[in-house]
Amino acid sequence: MEPIFCVTRHFLVGSLNRPRGRLCVRPSCLLVALALSVVGASLSLADEGGVSFWLPGEFGSLAAAPQVPGWALGIINVYESEQATGAVAAAREITINGGKVTVNTNLNLNLSARADLVLVAPSYVFFTPVLGGQFAVSMAGAAGHESANLNGTLTQSAGGLTVTQQGAISDARYGFADLYPQVSLRWNSGVNSWMVYGMGDIPVGTYDASRLANFGINHGAADGGVGYTYFDPKTGHEFSTVTGLTYNLINPATGYQNGIDWHLDWAASQFLTKQVQVGVVGYFFDQLTADSGCAPTICPFLSRTAGIGPQFGYLFPAGDLQGYFNLKAYWDYDTENRAHGYTVWLTLAFSPSPTPSAPKAMVTK
Repeated sequence: MEPIFCVTRHFLVGSLNRPRGRLCVRPSCLLVALALSVVGASLSLADEGGVSFWLPGEFGSLAAAPQVPGWALGIINVYESEQATGAVAAAREITINGGKVTVNTNLNLNLSARADLVLVAPSYVFFTPVLGGQFAVSMAGAAGHESANLNGTLTQSAGGLTVTQQGAISDARYGFADLYPQVSLRWNSGVNSWMVYGMGDIPVGTYDASRLANFGINHGAADGGVGYTYFDPKTGHEFSTVTGLTYNLINPATGYQNGIDWHLDWAASQFLTKQVQVGVVGYFFDQLTADSGCAPTICPFLSRTAGIGPQFGYLFPAGDLQGYFNLKAYWDYDTENRAHGYTVWLTLAFSPSPTPSAPKAMVTK
């Protein structure tokens, strides 16, 4: 089993809160030929390769607010730039000639990765209440282009023998991401709204364990949580927060299973007019339990990160529909055992226009 060092990109729009592609960097191309055999180097981080099913920042403003019943569609262009530098120590056990040999590996790596993806995310909000709340379903997927470059120095030692080698690898390709179904249930009382949600990963995306750039994670996952939104249409004040947990299945290609992740997304905004919105968005992410399937000399590695950034939103009429444009960006900080950088979402969403008889609702981001 060889862990993967990955960069993720997820997207969300309206009630669709999900899609994402993943850029996974496997440094096994930096090899050392020893008399023992050829040993693939591993860059081992929390979650498999430092990547989680949940992308921090998936939920934003008005996350739990009621929506207009009917079909909605979101189209999002996502650009992401990630990097990782410095020395990362890793070790793993390998089987050579039927015996166990401990190989100590040190990687001094510089990683740069970029993705340009387009997400299509249809959703449907039911007219009939469920448990007194508003029930919605969605399915999202994405396709696009990803590229990555990895260069650095590999040093391996075994049985008193040490070998150092310079190396560089790169990969770029087009592909499609996994599918991401989601269900949600919302309740509203005046300026307060609450939500419960559940979502999952259907691992059908472009994935090859031997490739540098991957779009899928090659394993199923389930995520669920609760959310709250405060929105006062009179003052234009808005605040939202969503928190949840992720459980991951085993990656059959590597035998690796990510631990349980906790995440909290938040957003605060001000509607300057009925159409124009400005604000800030942010997140916290922390891995609660260790991974399994990696060598004892590597585990446990636990990842965490936090991020913050601005957002701008604009609501506009689009015939019989309501249109919504949103631009938001996140910058990572306080990151451990994950790639870090920035992600930009450019969202264009269309949903049914509110009617006098329909609940006052807005597109969530």
